[in-house]
Amino acid sequence: MSIKQQAAQNSEVDESMAALLTNANAIRAIAQAVEGTIGPKGLDTMLVDQFGEVVITNDGVTILDMMDINHPAARMLIKIAKAQQEEVGDGTTTATIMAGSLVNGGVEQVIKGVPVVKVIEGIKNGIHKALAVLTDKTRKIRDLDDPVLQNVALVASRENKDIAELAVQAAKLMGKEKLADPVFKLAGIVRAQAGAQNQVVSGVILDKEPLNAEMPKRLTPLKVLALDDALEPEELGDEALATEAGFTRYLQYQEEFKQNVKKITELGVNLVLVDRGVHEAAEEILTDAQVMVLSRVANKELRLAAELTGAKPIKRTGLKKDREDLMKYLGEAREAYLDEKLKHVRILDGRGKALATLLVGASTEEVVGERERIAKDAASAVQAAIQGGIVPGGGTVELAIARYVEEARKEVRGMAAYGMDCVIDALKKPFSQIVLNAGFNPLEKLGDVTAAQVESGLDSLGIDCDTGEVADMFKKGVFDPTLVKKYALQAAGEVAEAILRIDTIIKKKERNSEERSALEKFE
Repeated sequence: MSIKQQAAQNSEVDESMAALLTNANAIRAIAQAVEGTIGPKGLDTMLVDQFGEVVITNDGVTILDMMDINHPAARMLIKIAKAQQEEVGDGTTTATIMAGSLVNGGVEQVIKGVPVVKVIEGIKNGIHKALAVLTDKTRKIRDLDDPVLQNVALVASRENKDIAELAVQAAKLMGKEKLADPVFKLAGIVRAQAGAQNQVVSGVILDKEPLNAEMPKRLTPLKVLALDDALEPEELGDEALATEAGFTRYLQYQEEFKQNVKKITELGVNLVLVDRGVHEAAEEILTDAQVMVLSRVANKELRLAAELTGAKPIKRTGLKKDREDLMKYLGEAREAYLDEKLKHVRILDGRGKALATLLVGASTEEVVGERERIAKDAASAVQAAIQGGIVPGGGTVELAIARYVEEARKEVRGMAAYGMDCVIDALKKPFSQIVLNAGFNPLEKLGDVTAAQVESGLDSLGIDCDTGEVADMFKKGVFDPTLVKKYALQAAGEVAEAILRIDTIIKKKERNSEERSALEKFE
């Protein structure tokens, strides 16, 4: 090989290593930003924007979402972490910490001379083995009355007992069949409001007040019309109105509209939910008939109210239907009332699907967001536990799994074994960080717990973060949902593989304004 060829080859190697190190540093920075928050003794992070607005939280996905990040590798990690949040609602901090450990471990192996493809192969094998062991260690939840659920919620809610109780209560109200539905998210029924009392409402809450003060503030029983449209007459263009025929048609539309609104009252409807605006003529007729009208209801809330009451959302043209047909679109519920203090309307006990709202109170507006995030974590953890079972928490199950991966590593020949070493180290990372955040030496406690697990045969042994003593996490009531652990492992593996595969970073050419405009139209 000539000196010129060797120099070119060395340059290519240097470029690949530079890309790897750059990406690894970005992942490490993200992991370091959240690792101090994990565990019962984890601390909070303060996020400040350019206007001085402050958010204080120890919720991993919130920190990742609000961080000012430009590096593409870091954004990749954040994107995968957010995908986990949407899927199971928790575990993003664990996933991020393990991803950081896998990437850094992988880079160290590459620097030592292990081919990247062999590192990736080992990581994939290690993750596969870890997931299999995790499944074997899972304990199923048989009943919604299982007291374990309360402990799961308590751990996820960061020891907020009031929120944990609400999450379990909401789960019982929704039922096991609903919770098993992969489309339904228990966290989706959570809302927090300053001045509210903690409670689970058997119904839905709409962030609206009646259209005017003359409308009733409480209705019982309910007959509901959900209008996925504006409650206004059909419109005519200015050109049509300029003609005599057009003006005549306009007057006809106005009269037909009034008759259709009167039809609503004749059907006994006393609650009208409108997606958009309400014409003043309709407002007058419905107010005189003592009908409560909520206008510009958010589409999501309107759909939930329809689902609760059994109403079928209808367009304004549907009001032309005859009374018998229109009756099929109406919903029913036991009661609706305006909470004048909180300025929202509650609809309770509908004839449609069972729905609930987990309402979390907050002392001030500043803590509303954090209370809601905590409640969503608790609700997600409860649902995940019901769907996929539980394992001992506190990072203990990962330590046990690491031992099984170590055994499997002995059977692997070739350099892929070094990739499995990365997985073993990553599995130990959550426990080590939890112990460190509690103020103890992670190396010392790692040795103590590993020895205790091997000697006793109990994979649930971990560290009591108050005393530093070895303790049984199952007996202490420290549980984590298996699904959260599963997705965290998978997410960490996906990030590590994607980052380690990047050989070169190339800056894309700048598009001119015409190219950007054409691309936007195409998209």
